[in-house]
Amino acid sequence: MTSSPEKSAAKSADPVDSLVLHATDNHVAWITLNRPEALNAITPDQRERLIQHLSHASCDPGVRAVVITATGRGFCAGADLRGGPPTGGPQAGEQVSGEQVASEQVAGERVAGDVARMIRLGAQRLIGAVLDCEKPVIAAVNGTAAGLGAHLALACDLVLAADSAKFIEVFVRRGLVPDGGGAYLLPRLIGPQRAKELMFFGDALTAADAARLGLVNRVVPADDLEKTARDWAERLATGPTRALALTKQLVNASLDTDRTTAFAAEAAAQEINMTTADANEGVAAFTERRTPHYRGH
Repeated sequence: MTSSPEKSAAKSADPVDSLVLHATDNHVAWITLNRPEALNAITPDQRERLIQHLSHASCDPGVRAVVITATGRGFCAGADLRGGPPTGGPQAGEQVSGEQVASEQVAGERVAGDVARMIRLGAQRLIGAVLDCEKPVIAAVNGTAAGLGAHLALACDLVLAADSAKFIEVFVRRGLVPDGGGAYLLPRLIGPQRAKELMFFGDALTAADAARLGLVNRVVPADDLEKTARDWAERLATGPTRALALTKQLVNASLDTDRTTAFAAEAAAQEINMTTADANEGVAAFTERRTPHYRGH
């Protein structure tokens, strides 16, 4: 068993590592936002670190599931408005969101296309990293998830929420268009009319109401959130990892394609999966009437 996220962060000289804790335990990568005093609002450096951890999880055979959670009473309050980009347009490698762009009211002259470019390189890259991660990703939402923070949670494959958690499409309160894939994610999860209601009004949605709408898989008492997330993640980590990755790809793509294309993708995924050791083990275990032992490859 590896060290806890807190212990892992303490070993690093990079200050960002203390703000995004990371540890792998029983083949589960735990990624923990750790700025509780700011309700875990995400800075550009934190966002880049999250993307790196998700990318590494995809290619690391020792990781077979991922949990994203946070410390304190907030899951993520969105982008950090106090840490926006410098004036005069985006710099190379900057990772920002629309919320951060809006905070820069006294900026110098901005070139047309700067905002769109910053959105693509920032918030959209983060949400894409979650959607494209080749391992199942669980959000363990311990508190308020607002703006980009809500979309970070909703992009995950499974969402667990403490009974005290809230979800807020906060953009309209600031006169902004939703970013971070919100207008892509929400209609696919709850339909266009419900999505518009949340985005038009920006009202706080309780965990129970989020579950009722289908945004959350399960609501649990706050004290049970970590245990439930650990149970779910470790169950996924003992499953057929490549089959889960292919299933995730099929489901995510199904909402953007026609039946013919979806059926072709399904057949191709089955062809690919049948070359894996886990598929052979699953079939052998079935014929031998025993429990399969999957190794993730």
